[in-house]
Amino acid sequence: MSARPKVAFFEFTSCEGCQLTVLDALQDHPELLDAIEIVQFREAMSERGQDYQIAFIEGSCSRPSDEAKLKEIRAQASIVIALGACAHLGGINAIRNRAPLAEVRAYVYGDKAEWFETYPARAISAVIPVDAVLPGCPIDRRELVRAVTHLLQGRLPYIPDQPLCIECKLKENVCVYQRGKVCLGPITLAGCDAICPTYGDGCEGCRGLIAHPNLESLRLVMAEHGVPEAEIEAKMTMFLTNQMEALQEAG
Repeated sequence: MSARPKVAFFEFTSCEGCQLTVLDALQDHPELLDAIEIVQFREAMSERGQDYQIAFIEGSCSRPSDEAKLKEIRAQASIVIALGACAHLGGINAIRNRAPLAEVRAYVYGDKAEWFETYPARAISAVIPVDAVLPGCPIDRRELVRAVTHLLQGRLPYIPDQPLCIECKLKENVCVYQRGKVCLGPITLAGCDAICPTYGDGCEGCRGLIAHPNLESLRLVMAEHGVPEAEIEAKMTMFLTNQMEALQEAG
């Protein structure tokens, strides 16, 4: 990779909050702008260079027409990184996959439903190979800075496969279950410094599942704390719809 690699940012179905986090991180670490050359980033510049080696993609693939653009990006970029929960998991967009698509289209668009193309929201890895992910909703800015540093060193970003509970214990947080709240920390990938539990809220699972989540054990814990089955299901599918479906299909 050249001394100053060319980088492009793209967005599909998303709120673009992860790209805003990128901008925040660059304000705190302007030295990164001396190490990379950003050639395309709609949130920050009007130029649209097509010569890039690294592509960061935010947002889920939610339309058939998205696939051609994703494949075009993949063909150009040496490294493709899924930026945030929507690109990594399908994100909140994938909640709609739990209902018949015709009903969802009618609910959102009414009698104009046929005017808009759509299909089940998917992670971009369902369409193209992805070299690395930066999980979260939004991404963690410190993780982004580390990822860019690794890329400049010729390494891919690395996300440790460990549950969020480890970070909570290291911070000596009181478990939110003891505060009468629900948390997906035991099955969710760490790396955000347990920001939600640290401020008194349960983890929603936005970083995705660890490699071998003990879902049944967590369901049992939630039930023992009086969480109704419907709420358990809702919690586990806010960000994890596609991952949960894949686990069910795998048996």
